[in-house]
Amino acid sequence: AMTLPLLLAALAAAESVATPPRTPSIPFTKYELPNGLDVTLAPDHSVPFACVNVWYNVGSKDETPGRSGFAHLFEHLMFNGSKHHDDEFFKPLQPLGARLNGSTNLDRTNYYECLPAEQLPLAMFLEADRMGWLLPALTGEKLANQKEVVRNERRQNYDNRPYGTAWLSLLKNTFPAGHPYHIATIGLHEEIDAATLDDVKAFFTKWYLPNNASLVITGDFEDATARALVDQYFAPVPRGPDPERTPPAPARFEREVQVRVAEEVPFEQVWMVWHTPALFAPGDAELDLLSSALGDGKESPLYQSLVIEKKLAQDVSIRQNSLAYQSFLVINATASTGHTAAEIVAAVDEVLAAARERGVSANDLAVGLTNYEVGFFANITTIQGKADLLNNYNTRTADPGYLGKDLARYRAATPEAVNAAFREWIVPDRRLVLVYGPEAQ
Repeated sequence: AMTLPLLLAALAAAESVATPPRTPSIPFTKYELPNGLDVTLAPDHSVPFACVNVWYNVGSKDETPGRSGFAHLFEHLMFNGSKHHDDEFFKPLQPLGARLNGSTNLDRTNYYECLPAEQLPLAMFLEADRMGWLLPALTGEKLANQKEVVRNERRQNYDNRPYGTAWLSLLKNTFPAGHPYHIATIGLHEEIDAATLDDVKAFFTKWYLPNNASLVITGDFEDATARALVDQYFAPVPRGPDPERTPPAPARFEREVQVRVAEEVPFEQVWMVWHTPALFAPGDAELDLLSSALGDGKESPLYQSLVIEKKLAQDVSIRQNSLAYQSFLVINATASTGHTAAEIVAAVDEVLAAARERGVSANDLAVGLTNYEVGFFANITTIQGKADLLNNYNTRTADPGYLGKDLARYRAATPEAVNAAFREWIVPDRRLVLVYGPEAQ
């Protein structure tokens, strides 16, 4: 069933055949400080709030072998105090009703604070202090505490949850040992446990630098005021050596790899994984649109076949996971009572074979494109969404205004290009089939 926004978008598309689609844009100015920090200012006076948003171009992909979990461990340490505010980061902000958090993934780490606009100096002071002066306040005791917090997080979110370690197994079997994406961001218990204060300080010194970071400020502020605050707080942060990275050779399956994980779970669950092109590379947008055509909504071929007609699965999803070095497409489904992962794999293969044979049509693509456009527009309805989008684009492409080019990838995708990417990348016998299920077959 089509949701109201999709229906409205479809009607609008039908009416506006003659006029080219509007490309959303976020007005901004970007400049660079002498210490290498990228600064992007995007005023928006529609609400009396402002957001400070910092991305560091470091994720778990940048860790040294044997030292996993550091990028995520840092995300925690960054909230425990810095030289000029040696206290919990949340403490001065929460009474103001601020929304703040951080997150780490394979590719990057980000932090943000959204708060009443007149409190912008406080957020900038705190953010700059931990960028430049975290280490003087970092103690062995803080490190020991946060190592335990992170290991508990791993236990809760992964180890002790049904199917919880699936993402860890998926990465481990999709990318070979030594590949930057082989170990999940949460890291391995023994490696987190072994981290010394010196190890952690070395990681910070290498990656947490103004010249490896990007600052975006959105919301209710005047340009001159924001520039003065940036100069006051961020300009004094010392620059470091530009980090060097060596992109890995792309991983490719030469055959079908089957992995079974025995776990006390009520239903078998299956993940089918293919290697795909990196974020923004040719084929990436096409495979996003293919995923949408095959799996979005209850009318989609995968849902109709597996859940409605054959009743083999309780759910099914398909997603192109786009990453900086290389992406992967995943089809995931949970078996219904009395059915198995093997039946699901066979049914998915049937749907893929039929779609490959028939080809994705212009109509299928139009639906996928509408879904993406709804997502793009939703991202820029809040100042927090805008800040994150500008920073995402700046960190990945050095252009905060990449939105138009990003959308153009999807709008330019033809059925021919989508079908070509489908044939090239989603190859039946070059993939991972990962199954979680009880021991007994």
